[in-house]
Amino acid sequence: MSNFRMRLIAICLVVTPVAAQDTAKQDNAKKAPPPPPTNLKVLKVSTGAEVSQIMRTFAAALGVQCAYCHMAGNYASDENPKKDEARKMIRMTQQINANFPDSKMYVSCYTCHRGEPQPKTAPEPKAGL
Repeated sequence: MSNFRMRLIAICLVVTPVAAQDTAKQDNAKKAPPPPPTNLKVLKVSTGAEVSQIMRTFAAALGVQCAYCHMAGNYASDENPKKDEARKMIRMTQQINANFPDSKMYVSCYTCHRGEPQPKTAPEPKAGL
């Protein structure tokens, strides 16, 4: 075997375990549970994981990122007025859904927003009409 190949194999043997350790540390950091929720005024959940899932659903329904309603780095803050508006909208959908006799969820953020920050009030016009 050439001297170059021997050096390359030696470098790989040294670097691979170090890279694997870094990847394992990153995986463990990603798996850490979210912090417990604070300043919840409308949502009735108990874990950070539940809040995270609900927030991802809201973000997808409105096509926005967290900073649209929250202050970066302080999600519990009420400084952003859009957060209070979101609470009003959550209450509205809860009230509408509570009026159905089977207690199923028929209305969600996506019902009106369709992936946009502003609710859609009419369907998009079709081409050629």
